[in-house]
Amino acid sequence: MPELRKDPIVGRWVIISVERGKRPTDFISPSSQRKRGGFCPFCHGNEYTTPPEIIAFRPPDTKPNTPGWTLRVMPNKFPALQVSGDLKKAGEGIFDKMNGIGAHEVIVETPDHNLSLATMPIKGVEDVLWAYYLRLTDLKKDKRFKYVMIFKNEGEAAGASLEHTHSQLIALPIAPKIVKEEIDEAKNYYALKERCIFCDLIAQELESGKRVIYENKRYVALAPFASRAPFETWIIPKAHESAFYPPNNDFSALADILQRILKQIDRILDMPPYNFVIHTSTFSDEVNEYYHWHLELLPKLTKIAGFEWGSGFYINPTTPEEAAKFMKEAKI
Repeated sequence: MPELRKDPIVGRWVIISVERGKRPTDFISPSSQRKRGGFCPFCHGNEYTTPPEIIAFRPPDTKPNTPGWTLRVMPNKFPALQVSGDLKKAGEGIFDKMNGIGAHEVIVETPDHNLSLATMPIKGVEDVLWAYYLRLTDLKKDKRFKYVMIFKNEGEAAGASLEHTHSQLIALPIAPKIVKEEIDEAKNYYALKERCIFCDLIAQELESGKRVIYENKRYVALAPFASRAPFETWIIPKAHESAFYPPNNDFSALADILQRILKQIDRILDMPPYNFVIHTSTFSDEVNEYYHWHLELLPKLTKIAGFEWGSGFYINPTTPEEAAKFMKEAKI
């Protein structure tokens, strides 16, 4: 059973998950596997090698866990948290802990091993966003869970253990510390000005234009003013949306801007490894006036070393204004 332990000094929770240490990829380099043309469990025809699918987008005349699908969601074979059981919160002196209860799922975005979110048909990107939303909505029904973190690791340097394009989500019994910090700062701003800080930020950035990379009717892509890394990009809805959902039952505009940004990054930076995460409101307060869901994307172009790790500061060698300019000028 994994275990969640709280650091009493900084209030940070850590997942102790010894089962993750049994992954074959902890002992064999994924890059070496690819060089040998290694077996891929996410390719069509290999469904029998994965845990049974939770949902799949497939024609009605095909059976679960067989070929024919265009997108599959299944439990992670080596989960960080365990879905069955009780939290059993407990104290140990000054320390707090609980059972590592949660859900860890994999979204296989396409059966085609050679496609990515940047290169697949735009309908495929929409389907990925719908899968995120459907799973988040379903997991929200489990009262043990307070938050679902949706994220993507693209490339070995970004933490992906398999080359085949996929995303992941982890349902948590507590809200992540970073998300809580964002929410607390947004609450403080709202208490002072009675306005959403994200809405004010979007209005100012659209007026300035210096860090705007791309916008469509519903969303804007920005290089954050205090970017942590070169070409960090945030995608934010223009209208106030406190939680991740499809406005008017439509993800087409979000798929458009996400794929465009990924294509620009691939073109400028020669298909770098990257991570993205979706930050949304907690389940207990999804509809509010102070917080604004958003997607944060960070290409892996610099290394986090001792100073960054020890201080919490980031050293970014590229200004967000310069990065935004390069991105806007990229031909896709």
